[in-house]
Amino acid sequence: MKNIKSMLPEELEADILAMGEPKYRAKQVFKWLGRGVGSFEEMSDIPKSLRMKLEKEYTIYKPKVLSKQVSKIDGTIKYLWELYDGNAVETVVMSYKHGNTVCVSSQVGCRQGCAFCASTIGGLVRGLEPSEILDEVLFSQLDSGKTISNIVLMGIGEPLDNFDNVVKFLKLVNHPDGMNIGMRHISLSTCGIIEKFDELADLNLQLTLSVSLHAPDDETRSKIMPANIGRGVDNLMKSCKSYYEKTGRRISFEYIMIDGVNDTEYHARLLAKRAKEVCAHVNLIPMNHVEESRFHPSTSGHIKGFIKILEDEGVNVTVRRKLGGDVDASCGQLRRKMQKGNDKK
Repeated sequence: MKNIKSMLPEELEADILAMGEPKYRAKQVFKWLGRGVGSFEEMSDIPKSLRMKLEKEYTIYKPKVLSKQVSKIDGTIKYLWELYDGNAVETVVMSYKHGNTVCVSSQVGCRQGCAFCASTIGGLVRGLEPSEILDEVLFSQLDSGKTISNIVLMGIGEPLDNFDNVVKFLKLVNHPDGMNIGMRHISLSTCGIIEKFDELADLNLQLTLSVSLHAPDDETRSKIMPANIGRGVDNLMKSCKSYYEKTGRRISFEYIMIDGVNDTEYHARLLAKRAKEVCAHVNLIPMNHVEESRFHPSTSGHIKGFIKILEDEGVNVTVRRKLGGDVDASCGQLRRKMQKGNDKK
């Protein structure tokens, strides 16, 4: 059966018409889905006859909260959601002066193998369906009571490795009859799956593309990010430049500061050169501790020195505010704890 929450209004309209129902019913159904209903029975202004038809043709599911952690420090909320097949993904809600941001996962697990990330431990299970990504946003908003104004696809998984489902999610969450979150309020993070950059640029979605660079040279980047092998930083820069020229949207370089690995003066100067090549903004990220990782966060002194070099070179640089440090807010940590707990049973 079809997953009704993964359908765009025009797709739903075509099916409704084929059932011999008036097309305005499709808009009613779509709006009900946007309210977070878990059954067709809850759609009170839809005739019972149509609800019965929908029940036969489509599935509808609400994710369950397996775990909810609220930071005592800054109010950051970390959710672990159970999906229809028993798998689980994480979502984080963060509050800023400009509004509330939700960080969503796009896959169950990840195949990219970044050495500093908990999400990739255990590999990839499957991609999330458009409705499952949408549910992360919708039910985080409903459960927390916080209106979501911004979305970052920086949770578990590689969005461009689940390209079609992610694009459909973007269209669903942006739809005026749905959550109506503007594309300029959405950031998509990738480890550099450059073969998808042109396809994404051609859609001209006007979102922000955030490249998880984490090292400006092939020697360092290939050691910590297997996705770099066979692609290379030079090719990544070419793809970034092409994306910027096609869309007019400035790219952001995400850069986790790892002690003694990518935080030297050499790395800072080369990063500045790379950023200027493609007019990129640099967002430095203090590393969260991951239990299974051999890496450690850069010292505050190293970070300050790194920032000074970038600023002296004329690069626009910010440091990501560290939120949710007391609630396993780093990608994959909460899901990993659940997996380890299950392994012990």
